[in-house]
Amino acid sequence: MAIRIRAAAVQAEPAWLYLPAGVAQTIGFIEDAGAGGAQLVAFPEVFLPGYPWWLWLNAVDWGSEFRSRYLANAMTRDGAEMTAIADAAQWAGVWVVLGFAERVGDEVYMAQAIVSPAGLVQVSRKQWPTQLEREVFADGVAPSVVYHTELGRIGVLGGADHLCPDRRVDLWREQVHVAAFSGFTVYHEVGDDIVVAVNSTVAEQYARDSGTVVIAPTALVPMTGWSVVDARSPEHLLLSGGGGVARILGPDGRDLVRPLPPGKPGLLFADVVLDETSNPWTDGRSDMRAAG
Repeated sequence: MAIRIRAAAVQAEPAWLYLPAGVAQTIGFIEDAGAGGAQLVAFPEVFLPGYPWWLWLNAVDWGSEFRSRYLANAMTRDGAEMTAIADAAQWAGVWVVLGFAERVGDEVYMAQAIVSPAGLVQVSRKQWPTQLEREVFADGVAPSVVYHTELGRIGVLGGADHLCPDRRVDLWREQVHVAAFSGFTVYHEVGDDIVVAVNSTVAEQYARDSGTVVIAPTALVPMTGWSVVDARSPEHLLLSGGGGVARILGPDGRDLVRPLPPGKPGLLFADVVLDETSNPWTDGRSDMRAAG
């Protein structure tokens, strides 16, 4: 039996390092997704409060300045901000997959929340951030989770986790996969075509390997005012913006709908048909059907 759903992927610049504006922005996208008929909307990795791009700079002073601000603008899983987001999901009647920096005391985790239309929130953490990301984020402790919902089995990974075979295979009982990307800055004058191709190629390969529908939201990284040159080589830019392109792909890795133009913020909608018999494994799932 086929399941038909309408999905939406966010392509937008986060309200970087300003949690109140980021929450308002997130709620706005949830409301727009519901108004557009979506039953599921997916956000980029650590959309709140944005990816810590200062890690790519050769500047220790910048890191010390931004780290405290990043911690202050990270979100707890049970605070007022998450409650407001859960209320918005309930009002709009949509499932929400949200990447956020989760604050627990003095630690920050790369987290993914799945929020049901009943307002129930479950959170998983990125188990092994990359070496650079560990400058900010702590290791998670729980393995990847596949959520069993009335829309189908939904799994999620962020960024570089898609390049790790053990983390990919663990999710291949899913029917819908959210490939959450934080966007890509243009580093040392890498061309925009390469930036766009990175997350697109990874998402396409994941869809083909796993046989699942892939929703790939991505952040835009225009980094206004952040054109930074390398003091050792002034002709080279360290950071100058970038981003990516959100896509919604079928199990063959092909677009189900034409992507938004690169650099244009908005929601990408697609109508998706899921085969109930595909990827039938149900062990290790988190059951959220009653919450929907």
